[in-house]
Amino acid sequence: MELDEKKYLYLLLLIPIVVCIFLFNMYWKRRTQREFGDLEMVKRLSPEKSVFKPVLKIVVILLALTCLIIGLVNPKIGTKMETVKREGIDIVFAVDVSKSMLAEDVVPSRLDKSKQLVSQIINNLGSDRIGIVAYAGSAFPVLPITSDYSVAKMFLQSMNPGMVSSQGTSLDEAIKLSSTYFDEKSKTSKLLILISDGEDHSEGATAAAEEANKLGMKIITIGVGTERGGTIPLKENGVVRGYQKDQNGETVITKLNQEGLKTIAKATKGGYVYGGSTKEVLEYVKNALNNIQKTEFEATQMAEFQSQFQWFIGFAFLLLFLDIFLLERKTSWIKELDLFNEKK
Repeated sequence: MELDEKKYLYLLLLIPIVVCIFLFNMYWKRRTQREFGDLEMVKRLSPEKSVFKPVLKIVVILLALTCLIIGLVNPKIGTKMETVKREGIDIVFAVDVSKSMLAEDVVPSRLDKSKQLVSQIINNLGSDRIGIVAYAGSAFPVLPITSDYSVAKMFLQSMNPGMVSSQGTSLDEAIKLSSTYFDEKSKTSKLLILISDGEDHSEGATAAAEEANKLGMKIITIGVGTERGGTIPLKENGVVRGYQKDQNGETVITKLNQEGLKTIAKATKGGYVYGGSTKEVLEYVKNALNNIQKTEFEATQMAEFQSQFQWFIGFAFLLLFLDIFLLERKTSWIKELDLFNEKK
């Protein structure tokens, strides 16, 4: 199921407001009746007035309001599952989420720029399957190989330095974890797109890339940051409270290391591109994908999502129509049953 217009779900807050207004109105009427005279006398003066009908009317109105709101949200239901054949490759995005990626020497920050690049690359893909890995001092699986791009972008936006407990930048861990995403027996082409500022605090990144090459993986590295570097802001509720310092109390200046990223890419006969220009990155990745052999594979997906708003809107208007005939006086045949002990 999909919700087409989730923003209208906030209108559900109207329901408790309507209930409060109804309860206050009932309280006000009862208090006014007491001021007018004895309640028993008032009931005798209006013997046809039902106690149950006002409650029934508000329930009907609330149900109608709920249906109208759900209709505005427009839930969609997939009518069937189908298997489709696609031609593409498997791509894993390894995104550096270390604290150095919070540096703002590129706007809005290195990490946000990385997310923008990955999101734009995904938008330009066709039938390829994708996965996502986050890494800092260690690597963390974010999303396994999937063909659902909308889910991938949702997980992408949630990535931050707090999701990996071990800080630093370990490019070899990122490469090793990414290689487990691919099926060794599959003939599908395997591509790792690694985004980082290149500040590797581990050893063996080149060796890990060479092992990946043996598995048939190709690595494209994207450098994010500047060679002049930048400070790492420490923010609290969006406000900068200071800057990252080293063990000697000096402010840390983090710089882009392009050479390390180029070496990793070269080990798999891949390539490196500077991430300063989104247009240039997209063009580079597009050309690289055109030179990689595509493989046909099957993917199961939900198809033929159909809007269901008309059912809810129709039921809402039916309830509102019925409400017209719900008068506050007692119904004769229900009165004879005396279900609510209203006979006096």
